[in-house]
Amino acid sequence: MEIKRLHVGKRLSETAIHNGTVYLAGQIAEDTTQGIAGQTREVLGHVDRLLAEVGSDKTRILSCQIYISSMEHFPGMNEVWDGWVAQGHTPPRATVEAKLANPACLVEIVIVAALP
Repeated sequence: MEIKRLHVGKRLSETAIHNGTVYLAGQIAEDTTQGIAGQTREVLGHVDRLLAEVGSDKTRILSCQIYISSMEHFPGMNEVWDGWVAQGHTPPRATVEAKLANPACLVEIVIVAALP
């Protein structure tokens, strides 16, 4: 089976597609001056854009891992997530506190989704 990669860089690809499944690299905010709500909104916007690029969307998410820099951000992140996630299509999800590579990043989200 072929593996297709999009936005291939020196260190990582933003997207990999294999056997009808889309794997997104961990998405972070570019504007790290924002608080948790703003960074989460931006990251979910990246998820929407990358999924749309391959013909998928948030209703087809198979799993989600969310890394936040502090559990203090959990309620704020969840508030944005709850307004974004497609009700009736909520994916299996794990949320953990983690020391992120860029200390200014408050949230990183990894998505696996199905193609239509």
